[in-house]
Amino acid sequence: MALALMSMTAFAQQKASGIPSAGTKVMVYTTAKDTELRLAKTGEVAFAESKQPLETEFSVFVEPEKTFQSILGIGGAITDASAEVFAKLSPAKQKEFLNAYFSTDAGIGYSIIRTNIHSCDFSSGSYTYIKEGDKSLKSFSIEHDKKYRIPLIKQAMKTAANKITFYVSPWSPPAFMKDSKNMLKGGKLLPEYYQTWADYYVKFIKAYEKEGMPVWGLTVQNEPMATQTWESCIYTAEEERDFLKNYLGPTIRKELGDKKIIVWDHNRDLMNQRANVIFGDPEASKYAWGMGFHWYETWAGGKPMYQNVAKVAEAYPDKHLIFTEGCVEKFDAERYQYWPNGERYGEQMINDFNNGTTGWTDWNILLDEKGGPNHVGNFCFAPVHADTKTGEIIYTPSYYYIGHLSKFVKPDAKRVSTVCSRSQLMSASFINTDGKMATVVMNSSDEKISYNLIIGTKKTVVEIPPHAIQTLTY
Repeated sequence: MALALMSMTAFAQQKASGIPSAGTKVMVYTTAKDTELRLAKTGEVAFAESKQPLETEFSVFVEPEKTFQSILGIGGAITDASAEVFAKLSPAKQKEFLNAYFSTDAGIGYSIIRTNIHSCDFSSGSYTYIKEGDKSLKSFSIEHDKKYRIPLIKQAMKTAANKITFYVSPWSPPAFMKDSKNMLKGGKLLPEYYQTWADYYVKFIKAYEKEGMPVWGLTVQNEPMATQTWESCIYTAEEERDFLKNYLGPTIRKELGDKKIIVWDHNRDLMNQRANVIFGDPEASKYAWGMGFHWYETWAGGKPMYQNVAKVAEAYPDKHLIFTEGCVEKFDAERYQYWPNGERYGEQMINDFNNGTTGWTDWNILLDEKGGPNHVGNFCFAPVHADTKTGEIIYTPSYYYIGHLSKFVKPDAKRVSTVCSRSQLMSASFINTDGKMATVVMNSSDEKISYNLIIGTKKTVVEIPPHAIQTLTY
C-alpha cells in the first residue's frame, strides 16, 4: 500500500512538472506554406522510451524542470486606425474579427492590448485631449476616443477568454510643451512642462478607467530616439531617467498606485545603454517595472539583435522585458500572403522569449486594404486586414504564426529549457499553470524534417513540412 501511494505521488509530481510518461499523447497543430494548413490539428503521437539520439538526427530537447520567466501574455495594439477600420465592418464580420483575436476556441487568444495616448501615425490626423496652450489641463477630455477606439477596446476585453493586460503609450506631448512647437518630427519636452506632462498621463489613465478599462501600465515614450515624420519626441537616456525619477514615477505612484512603468520602448540596438543609465540609478529604477523594445533595428540592413535582450535580462534580473511593437513595413496589397512575413514573426517571438522576454505585443491588430489609415503615409502590414470595399477580412501568415504561441501559451505560463540539435529548426517551450506543455517548433528550410521531441528518457517523432510552424501540446 505504501509503494502504491509513493507511485501515485511520483506520478502526480511528474505530470505537474511537464515530464511525460510513456504513452502520453501529443497533439500536433501545423501551419505550412503552399498548403491549406492553418493552425490545423495534423496529428496525434505518443511518447515512448528513448535511446541516445544520433548526431545525424534532428532533435528538440525539452527540460520542463528548468523553468525561467513567467509569461505576461501576447497581443497587439488597438490604435485609432484599427478602430476606424473595425467600425466599417458589418456586425457579423466584427464578431468574426473579435473572436479571431480574443477567443481561445475560435481564435488565437490574445491577452495583451496596447493603445496610444492621443494621436500617433496610425490616426487619421493629429490631436490631443486639451485645447492647445492649456497649461492647467482644465480642458482635458477623451471624447475623441469614444467614437471608435474605446468601443473596440471594450468589445475586445469583453470577448477575451484570457485576462487582458492593457497598457498605454504616448507618441508626443502637445506642441506647446515642446521646444519645436510641433507634435511631429521629433523635438523635446520642455523642462517647465515635465510635471504638466506627467499629470497628463494620470488624467488619461483615470479617464480610461472611469470608462471601465483597467490600465495595467504605461510606457514613458514611444521610440524616444527616433525623429519621425509623425508624432515623436526625443529623450536621451539621462533625460528619460530624470523625467521618470523626478516627475512621472512619483506622480503615477501618488495618483494611481502600482501602475507598471516601462522604459525605452524602442529598438534592441540601444537598449543596453538605456538599461544601464536608468536601472543603474536606484531612484529611477524603483519606478521602472521593466523595459520595452521594438524590432526595427534591422532598418540599416542588419540582423535582429536578440543578444541585447539576453544581456539586459542577465544584467538586471529583477526587471521585466516586453516586446512593445513590431510590424512588417512598406505595405503592398500583392503581398498579403507573403510567407516570410509570417516567418519573421515566428523567428522573432521564439528568440525573444528564449532570451528572457515576458510579454510580446504586435502593432496594429487591424488595417485596411491600403495599410492604413495613417495621416503621414506610413502604410504597413497588420496580421489581419479588412477590405473596406468588399467588407471581407484577410488573414495573413503573420496571424497564424503569432497564433502558434498566443493560442497555446497562457498568461502566467513559464518558459522552460528547450534546445534544437540542428540549426534548421528553432523552438521554444512553455508550461502552463495547469501543467500542460506547449512546444513550438519552426522550420524555415525548404525541406520537410522528421524530428525527435525528447524529454528525459521519453521520445516521440514528428514530421514538420517545409516553411512551417508547429505547436505540440502534451
